[in-house]
Amino acid sequence: MSIQRYRLGCPIWSNRDWTGRFFSATLPGQLLRQYSSVFNTVEGNTTFYGLPRHDVATRWHEDAAAGFQFCFKFPQSITHELRLRDAGAETQAFFDRMGLLGEHLGPFWLQLPPAFGPAELPVLESYLAALPEGFDYAVEVRHPDFFSQGEAGQRLDQLLQGKGIDRVILDSRALFSASPDDADTREAQRKKPRLPVQPLVTGKRPCVRFIGHPDIAANRPFLEPWVRQVAEWITTGLTPYVFTHTPNNRYAPELARLFHELLKVQVDSVGELPPWPATRQEDSGQMDLF
Repeated sequence: MSIQRYRLGCPIWSNRDWTGRFFSATLPGQLLRQYSSVFNTVEGNTTFYGLPRHDVATRWHEDAAAGFQFCFKFPQSITHELRLRDAGAETQAFFDRMGLLGEHLGPFWLQLPPAFGPAELPVLESYLAALPEGFDYAVEVRHPDFFSQGEAGQRLDQLLQGKGIDRVILDSRALFSASPDDADTREAQRKKPRLPVQPLVTGKRPCVRFIGHPDIAANRPFLEPWVRQVAEWITTGLTPYVFTHTPNNRYAPELARLFHELLKVQVDSVGELPPWPATRQEDSGQMDLF
């Protein structure tokens, strides 16, 4: 049985460090097929930096397993450069290209820059109102005023609730609990935001980005509250999305497996996480899945 009742994935679907441990070394060029045979979603960070070619997007559609979803980010040209203003042409180009993914499209993520604050909420409202119908959306904010108990956060939540749009929740506490003893941890701590954690629900698909400690076991006390929260969301009929990061994402799959094992104790119906492709038995030189 595969994952049921919620979505679990990593920030990326390929990492050279996963080869031989997560990926089978016998199937080069089929990393998405292998990844999506285990996890049922992934963060689509690649689109933040630019649109994939037509043939690449088509190949992603072909390679993704049935039921798999990409959560693609809006390009930074829209969110960070234009700041959602006069971005009609860029937005149309984004949807034209990503529409090639069809049934594999999960919520599109609008990740806003730290300087995008309460004064720009009318801009956000106008942009969201103009987005195409028939898709799901989530918004990630990083301006500190949205995390206070004041009016700014309330206005944002009311805006998103009114449109059924989810608010992405980022939790970097485990990462910042680590000693910066290695270059990957120091770089992750330099890049990742350190903001208050608010497990708010403004839609039907709460999204959690968990930025973990490099020592997988050290994440348990930080994961356990999320296990309880996700279990509660599932039992109330929501469909949570959980994404696990580690410095350089070298051990992101292991962190995801730990989360799922802890959650399964709370909600048995979430099913089993399939074994890694690298560990599956081969039959006549081919993995049975392929």
